[in-house]
Amino acid sequence: MTEARRRPTVWQWLTYMVGRPLPAELRDWVRHDLTGPHAAIRHVLRSELAYSPIFVVFLLFPGPFWVRALMVLLALLLSTFYTVSYMDQNRARRLEMNGLPPDLQSARAAALHQSDREAYEARYGRR
Repeated sequence: MTEARRRPTVWQWLTYMVGRPLPAELRDWVRHDLTGPHAAIRHVLRSELAYSPIFVVFLLFPGPFWVRALMVLLALLLSTFYTVSYMDQNRARRLEMNGLPPDLQSARAAALHQSDREAYEARYGRR
């Protein structure tokens, strides 16, 4: 039976969420978090959670509720846009900060890259 993957504590995860590296013994967890299945969804949710204090502050502003709700919606749309736009760079930086190669790919991406490479070599020859 395989050993269960060790998870970070709540405090470690919160500091990881805002950009701090985790201890070396959690490297396998970081690898899975950033390259495993549903890594993109985890990245977006982790980033939006980091922005949540700003959303709460916007809800506390004076004025009609619909104006405050639209402020939160605009902030949510902008934060999601930038989170998705810079996902690859953030992922590479997190991998590097935690002692992993920044170009580490998921197994699925590596297999796709390999099949593309084989198709290229079959068509144009090895370079």
